[in-house]
Amino acid sequence: MTVFKQELKSQRLPILIWSLAIGFLIAFCVLMYPEMKSEMDSVSDMFSKMGNFSQAFGMDKLNFGTLIGFYAIEGGNMLGIGGAFFSAIIAISALAKEEKERTAEFLFTHPVSRVRVITEKLLSVYAIILILNAIVLVCSVCSIFIIGEKVEWDILFLFHTASLLMQFEIAGVCFGISAFISRSGLGIGIGLAAMMYFINLIANVSSSAKGLKYITPFSYTEGSDIINDAALNVSYIIPGMALMCAGIVAAYVKYMKKDLQ
Repeated sequence: MTVFKQELKSQRLPILIWSLAIGFLIAFCVLMYPEMKSEMDSVSDMFSKMGNFSQAFGMDKLNFGTLIGFYAIEGGNMLGIGGAFFSAIIAISALAKEEKERTAEFLFTHPVSRVRVITEKLLSVYAIILILNAIVLVCSVCSIFIIGEKVEWDILFLFHTASLLMQFEIAGVCFGISAFISRSGLGIGIGLAAMMYFINLIANVSSSAKGLKYITPFSYTEGSDIINDAALNVSYIIPGMALMCAGIVAAYVKYMKKDLQ
């Protein structure tokens, strides 16, 4: 597992920066909740009357007077966008950087097959995502303990599980793209994550665009749906996991035949 360990080692600083940044931002919002709690009922009423804007972010279905409702919007946006961007950045560069940094020739002169390299790099991508989410969850839970609020832990874990699956899906797709490029693909990865986010907003606002929810991983991370249903929407998750697997398969097929520069 030499490649796996090297990938984790090389990403130590990005993991630390991104995980603490997201975790501290969520924790900061949670710590602010007791001061804002008395005003949340009026905020919920205001957001419920803001039409398309409220529908886009699911705020018309949430009660900001509860910690979990407040957390779903504040924490959801931070973990959703931040986690998606991080996953895209890590995955899109996983294979491409060997050619970009001119290390492919060195790597493949060793007695290691391409299948093993792809597999270890893929495992490292998902391990890195797991580490980030574990740190963020610890920061969130600690902040909730500090303010002494009662929270529905099953909903909280469902919420973080959905975010993890979303990041896995984006990582799988970007990992597949990484096999087709030989230069920096950061713009492609971030652009893809941002596009998926805005597709979900469009699907929330327009009833004629509801079908778009089957192609964006943000569809099953909607805090309002998770809270109201107390479950994840499997009908959105299954196509997402299929898309993730398609990206991974594409990475193996392309990289096995690729003429490395």
